[in-house]
Amino acid sequence: MTPTPRLRGRKAVEVRARRMARSHGYCQRCEANGVYGVRATIVDHEKPLALGGSDDDGNTRNLCAECHRRVTAEQIGTR
Repeated sequence: MTPTPRLRGRKAVEVRARRMARSHGYCQRCEANGVYGVRATIVDHEKPLALGGSDDDGNTRNLCAECHRRVTAEQIGTR
C-alpha cells in the first residue's frame, strides 16, 4: 500500500489553518470526553495517510499532543 502524499508549503499552512478553525483550535477528542478548553496543536488523520487514509477534511480531527500520542499508539503502536 502506497501512503497518501502530504501537502507541503503554503498550501499546507492554509489547509491546516482552515481545519483548525473548525474546532476553534480546541481538542475534539477531549471535548468528546467532556473536557473543555484543551488547545489542539495537531491536525490528525483519523485513518492515517500511511495506512491509506485520504487527505481530505472529512478524515481529519484536531487533537492536543496527549490525545494524538494516545491515538497514534492505538493505531500504529508506539515508536
